[in-house]
Amino acid sequence: MIEWNEKQLTISENGIVILYLYTPMCGTCQIARKMLTVVNELVQSDIFAVNLNYFPNEAIEMGIESVPCLLVYKDGILKEKVYAFQSVGYLHDLLKQYQS
Repeated sequence: MIEWNEKQLTISENGIVILYLYTPMCGTCQIARKMLTVVNELVQSDIFAVNLNYFPNEAIEMGIESVPCLLVYKDGILKEKVYAFQSVGYLHDLLKQYQS
C-alpha cells in the first residue's frame, strides 16, 4: 500500500485508481488496513492509503460518510464505494474484477 503524500487529491483519468480512506485513530481502519495489505499482495494494482484528516474538503465533495472507505475508480469514474470490509476474500474478489 502506498501512502498518499500529494498536497491534493486528484484521480487519474486513465486506468484503475484504488483509494483506501482512513483516519489514524480509527480502530476499524487499522483492521481494514491489515486486510488490504494482504489483498495488495494478491492484486496487481496499487492501493493508495489516504489520511482523510488532510483532505476534509475532498471528503465532503466525495460524499464520504465514514471510515474506513475504499474507492475504486476506473478511467476517472467512481465504480465502487465500500464501507463494509467483509473479508480478505471479499476485497480480493472485488478488486480483481477491475484488473483486465
